[in-house]
Amino acid sequence: MNRLERIRALTIRATSKIVLVVMDGLGGLPHPDTGATELETARIPNLDRLAAGGSCGLVDPLGCGLTPGSGPAHLALFGYDPFEFVIGRGILEAVGVDFPILDEDVAARGNFCTVDEHGLIVDRRAGRISTEECTILCEKLSQITFDGYQVFVVPVKSHRFLLVFRGKNLSADLDDSDPSQVGVEPNQITALSAAAGKTAALANEWVARAREVLADSGPANMALLRGFSARPRLPSMQEVYKLNAAGIAAYPMYRGLAKLVGMQVVECGSSIADEFFTLSSYYHSFDYFFLHIKATDTAGEDGDFDEKVRVLEEVDEAIPILTALEPDVIIATGDHSTPAALRGHSWHPVPLLLSSRWCRPDDVVEFSERACTRGGLGRFPTLDVMPLALANALRITKYGA
Repeated sequence: MNRLERIRALTIRATSKIVLVVMDGLGGLPHPDTGATELETARIPNLDRLAAGGSCGLVDPLGCGLTPGSGPAHLALFGYDPFEFVIGRGILEAVGVDFPILDEDVAARGNFCTVDEHGLIVDRRAGRISTEECTILCEKLSQITFDGYQVFVVPVKSHRFLLVFRGKNLSADLDDSDPSQVGVEPNQITALSAAAGKTAALANEWVARAREVLADSGPANMALLRGFSARPRLPSMQEVYKLNAAGIAAYPMYRGLAKLVGMQVVECGSSIADEFFTLSSYYHSFDYFFLHIKATDTAGEDGDFDEKVRVLEEVDEAIPILTALEPDVIIATGDHSTPAALRGHSWHPVPLLLSSRWCRPDDVVEFSERACTRGGLGRFPTLDVMPLALANALRITKYGA
């Protein structure tokens, strides 16, 4: 019996409500001038108040020293072992934009990027071009065709797009062309198994032809691919946890994650306040809510410390919309750390606060990395967040006599 089956056997139905607020890339590092992280710098009295009345700690998405992608980190938050359920970025984008993915399809997440005259990557996101420009470029790339295969290029948001290959005998067992760094050339896509050789050749040919098409397209003069994947099969949150779950996310990939674990994704606006008001609007229709904030991660990836602070303060301003609903359990955390100092995801543990009638309050009086190291929850795997939420919602029965 695997972990999810054990939890499934213990979960019970109840009327309690759980809200998980995920500030993407929440964790940070101290600013060299102040010694304070983004979270420690931000004025967040409402989150501090929740921390002071609840239990706090730090979570490791994958394990000590391991840097997670957003997909695995969120799966862990939902209680799915990311080493058992491996989901590529491509399929998340596909589901997130409601692309009708078939079992035979191989999907990849694409980034428009900028390369210099030597073919070296100078900007992995092409200056975060607009979604409108992305749409125009995707139309150009859709002119690339192959005998015996269908190829779909679908705009997602800003510099991101979805690439889908459809045909017989394709394999998603491929490495990325995106090296995840600047100053180097894009990688050749390599097959990770003998069965993927033909698909690797197809993908590399597509990249070569895409570069020709994009040669005169300004900053977006090249495309990077990563997260090749096929459609997975996951047990739903309804099956495992007996929850009627809703996903509130403005960004397509996270909508895709929510759908893959059986959440009903509800429409929300693009602002942080819109997402919290959406939660309020649907509060009586569901008993579990995943509310995702993307802008914290974007600021961290851009190396913009001040912007990340501003976004955290904007989230805090919306917290009263949540607390006014009086859910039985509130968990506020991140999927991973994205320190502005590193301009990318990192291995650092992520602060977490738990607010519930049944939690054991600790001595923490503010929500920050430093304070959470002293929290009563200690440091624990992100996989344990879901059982902890269910327990505080009185939705897990005892094990054994």
